Amino acid sequence: MAIEPYRRLLRLPGVRTLLLVGLLARVPATATGMALTLHVVTGLGLGYAQAGLVGMASTVGMAVGSPLSGRFVDKYGLRPILLATTVAQALFWSTAWLLPLPALVGAALVAGLFALPVFSVIRQCLSAMVPLEQRRMGFSLDSMLVELSYMAGPALAVAGVTVLGSGFTLAAIAVGMTGSGVALIVLNPPTRSAEELEAPAEKVSRRTWLTPGFVALLGTVAAATFVLTATELSLVATMNRAGDTAWVGLAVAIWCLYSLVGGFVYGGLPRGFSPLAIILVMGLLTVPVGLLAVDWWWLVAALVPAGVLCAPALSSTVDRVSRWVPAGARGEAMGLHGTALLIGGATSAPIAGAIIDAHGPSWAFAVGGSVAVLMVLIAVPLWRRHPPVPARTKELATAH
Repeated sequence: MAIEPYRRLLRLPGVRTLLLVGLLARVPATATGMALTLHVVTGLGLGYAQAGLVGMASTVGMAVGSPLSGRFVDKYGLRPILLATTVAQALFWSTAWLLPLPALVGAALVAGLFALPVFSVIRQCLSAMVPLEQRRMGFSLDSMLVELSYMAGPALAVAGVTVLGSGFTLAAIAVGMTGSGVALIVLNPPTRSAEELEAPAEKVSRRTWLTPGFVALLGTVAAATFVLTATELSLVATMNRAGDTAWVGLAVAIWCLYSLVGGFVYGGLPRGFSPLAIILVMGLLTVPVGLLAVDWWWLVAALVPAGVLCAPALSSTVDRVSRWVPAGARGEAMGLHGTALLIGGATSAPIAGAIIDAHGPSWAFAVGGSVAVLMVLIAVPLWRRHPPVPARTKELATAH
């Protein structure tokens, strides 16, 4: 695979800096869930049920707040939202270690509502900074960097709590989140391209883009994270039952490497594929994984076909959002995309866990993959009822 197209992408003004800031800013963001869980269990001396309650409150807040933040970005610009959410994150993470459980649950809900919108902001700004013909590559590279942040963030949270304690770790996250917000405020990347800014200002009605086709797209986004979360839990459960717990970290890292390779290859292809096709194939390839797991090496090998589709599945959905939604509503649309990601993961964890406890991890692989397949089949008849492609997007596509 030629590296030159990626070099051309990174030579675009501001793109390299945006992606680097996005990578660093997402590390503390991906550490938050693990840090809160370990703080409740080790710092407060409570159980995993109470930790799950705090995590659920944070997730609900983020699911509600993500599209709201995006809508405010569309209306008022990037810096006011970044300033408000940075202050909120600094206050929560610098004081969370002092709070008893009831107060921590409430504060986690509010902090989730005012979460720093780093994921959706980076994607929205990439849509503005990268020409249409390079967006798929840009979103693929961004998905690869997200994988790296998820590999680093939770691991750093575990190491911090283990070595230095939960209070220090939460304070470190406060510093990281504040630094991330300040960096984005200083950088202030554009949320609309020069061509979009030159176009006459128009009020964008939700009816023009929040169509059955767009809702179907959000459903497939949730299905993608549903199957990914189920796969992760099933992988860990399979290895624990086989007594290979010491190798769990390595197995998860190899699985993430598959996604990185898949994202790199997909971004360099001459043309992309429909998110429906990618998520359908990923689901079908996940169903039989548990039956092929003779030992953990066979399990890791069985994950290759579905694993290489992880980053392409997610990046293709972001690319589709950027093409379907007008620039004036792109922040809210990216926020809804983020909410769909959260919903898929949040619903998958308890369902997959219950299946693992009752029937074993092989069935969790099968159910996770089947849910993705079912969601795609539901989405197919709605797919053609997608938002009309903005006129400027059509012009650019024709020109290139």
